[in-house]
Amino acid sequence: MERMEQYFEQIAAALDRALAAGERYTAAFDAEVTDFVRLNRGQVRQPGTVSQRYLDLRLIAGARHAKHRLTLTGDANVDLPAVTAALTGLRTALIDLHDDPHLLLPTDVVSTRSQRGSPLPPAAGTVEEILAAAHGQDLVGIYAAGPVWRGFANSEGQRNWHATTTFNLEWSLYHRADKAVKSSYAGLQWEPAAFARKMDAARERLALIARTPKALAPGKYRAYLAPTAMDEIAELLCWGGFSGRALETQQSALARMRSGERMDPRVAFCEDTAGGVAPSFQGEGFARPAQVPLVEGGELVGSLVSPRTAREFGLAANGANGYESPESLAMRGGDLAQADALAALDTGLLVGNLWYLNYSDRPACRMTGMTRFATFWVEHGKIVAPVDVLRFDDTVYRMLGDNLEALTAETELLLSSDSYGGRQLTSSQLPGALVKEMAFTL
Repeated sequence: MERMEQYFEQIAAALDRALAAGERYTAAFDAEVTDFVRLNRGQVRQPGTVSQRYLDLRLIAGARHAKHRLTLTGDANVDLPAVTAALTGLRTALIDLHDDPHLLLPTDVVSTRSQRGSPLPPAAGTVEEILAAAHGQDLVGIYAAGPVWRGFANSEGQRNWHATTTFNLEWSLYHRADKAVKSSYAGLQWEPAAFARKMDAARERLALIARTPKALAPGKYRAYLAPTAMDEIAELLCWGGFSGRALETQQSALARMRSGERMDPRVAFCEDTAGGVAPSFQGEGFARPAQVPLVEGGELVGSLVSPRTAREFGLAANGANGYESPESLAMRGGDLAQADALAALDTGLLVGNLWYLNYSDRPACRMTGMTRFATFWVEHGKIVAPVDVLRFDDTVYRMLGDNLEALTAETELLLSSDSYGGRQLTSSQLPGALVKEMAFTL
């Protein structure tokens, strides 16, 4: 951990020395060392380790700026000449560029250092534990674990460092055809007892999914959405829903909340950087508040504002990334004990997973998607049978508004498993939701 930070400090020092009069720079660093293990039919199919480091270097002169992304080796003797050469190339490029009217950089120096998590058990031992727990089952999944680093430096002397070590296991116990039970276990510290409980629950659901499935006609059904199903709904909301730019240009799916549309008063969302795994700074060096309220009492009270949006629309930047998408979305829980969720549902659908979500009517915040894997029909608080795949089509203003009956008191921390180009430090903290009516069209 310390060696990676020292290596980044060397890069920043080299940039400080290479800077010419009237120039400024920003440097954003991201790196990881990740063990990836793919599993299929209860066996290891593809083990591997990825070690990578990237630097996004930006040179600024007045309101002109240019950017260069470098892949680094981790050897300062090799990388420092490459970094200074990149700076020289950017200096040449700036000559032909125009001023950027929307450029906004931090005016205050806010340096930070944080470290979360501790060394994890060796991947080989963890995988043996996973396979032993799934003995006799057709398990398919992926395990990814290891340290991830984020750093920022600029010519004003600001230094930010964030190191976190996480693991993420996603797996399914497969029965037949499209029948499987999907589960996940992720966090900062591997706890065998917690994993064993997750696997036991998956085995119990697998036995239930072997029953004759129930086919439901299109219609409106009472439903309990598990936190993993809520995560799919929340993820779609994050596609511009909370974006300051999208709200200003009326492209946000939540734009109608600015003209009177409301969710249930118990609904509250915030960007909870303090409770997630994302760094407390973003790529241009702006500090992130511990929390940014987004929805409170069912009303839209805030948005995520990137520096460029702040400059263009006269708003206050609040540490948002360029996409203005939450990285640590949290939804406040309610007063329904999770253990009592099926009893409160009584008769209806237990929805464990959703997938293929998209907007069927973005201005109305209407979503459509499919149930996936372990969705069950429940009668009198007891699971009766698995349900064939259904398509829902409903608005957030109904699901989390007029039709919301309860939210679970417990919330679940769900870490993103996205690893396209690199492991992502994004998470959500969500409760389950009991909905008295949810519309299914197929």
